[in-house]
Amino acid sequence: MSKTQPRSAGRPGRGGARGAGGHGSERAAGGRGERRGPKGAAGGRGQASRGQGQRGPASRDDARRGAQHQGQHRQGQRPATDLIEGRRACAEALEGGLPLKRALVAMGGEQDQTLVGLVRRLEAAGVPVERVPKGRLDALSSHGAHQGIVVQTRPFAYAELSDVITNAGDGHALVVLLDHVTDEGNFGAIVRSAEVVGAAGVVIAKARAAGVGVGAYKTSAGAVLHVPIAQVSNLATAIDELKRAGFWVAGSTEHAAQDVWSAPLEGRLCLVMGSEGSGISQLVRKKCDFECRLPQRGRVESLNVAQAATVMCYEWLRRESAAAADTPADGAVPAGER
Repeated sequence: MSKTQPRSAGRPGRGGARGAGGHGSERAAGGRGERRGPKGAAGGRGQASRGQGQRGPASRDDARRGAQHQGQHRQGQRPATDLIEGRRACAEALEGGLPLKRALVAMGGEQDQTLVGLVRRLEAAGVPVERVPKGRLDALSSHGAHQGIVVQTRPFAYAELSDVITNAGDGHALVVLLDHVTDEGNFGAIVRSAEVVGAAGVVIAKARAAGVGVGAYKTSAGAVLHVPIAQVSNLATAIDELKRAGFWVAGSTEHAAQDVWSAPLEGRLCLVMGSEGSGISQLVRKKCDFECRLPQRGRVESLNVAQAATVMCYEWLRRESAAAADTPADGAVPAGER
């Protein structure tokens, strides 16, 4: 079956269009590293270099941030990503429509007209305001610049995978699946790109992955509120469910034989992007029907995962737009194709 056609429900297997770029894993070391598996040529330059590099850090910054976030998970720490401090940041959260649970305001600030005005706006928006000792805000502050106010966001309401599939309908659709992207800024930026191109949803792992917090609200420009985001316990199982719903699965990896321009990145598609530090896991790679990479001419290490995901999403949109333009509005077959 052509990749431009919808996958038949319940179709077994992964298809025969997988790139020959190899599926051995690579030790992340600045995007290079050594192969452990026997397939594919060694090398590659990172997440989106010579491809998009889903085995190897997207960039040195991505690798560093990924290691920091993974370290927090290993130590059992939970970053206070539901707290926003400082007057400007709190005002932006209110203006941006973030769901706010409450505001904590330092006692004794009744003479500060800027703070008083912000508190009035919060109260008008229905946000409960609590007056607390300044010491409590000092203890909550991550950098000591709370300026007398901290707001707490409400827990994000994640969708189910079935909601994403329902949102996709029966025709061509894009779903972006993230294999343990750990940086919340990258995650938010990817959600923003997915929403802008009209993706049906984003799928993430429940554990060891960035979720919707303050950073994601900010970098997504509010897109997290407009596209279904499903958290799943097992990404491989989620891919199987998407396949049963007719999706072809494309893995973005630097080791793919075909680049993004020649790969069938169209139709009913699940685009898999890997983590900043280690890329797509071996289990998830085996679930992909085919793989593709971003070509590179320059010398910079690579694009990061958010930038690379944007390119991939827009290539899908470009092809869908071109296909729609070639289809007559009345459904008639063009004379040259009869």
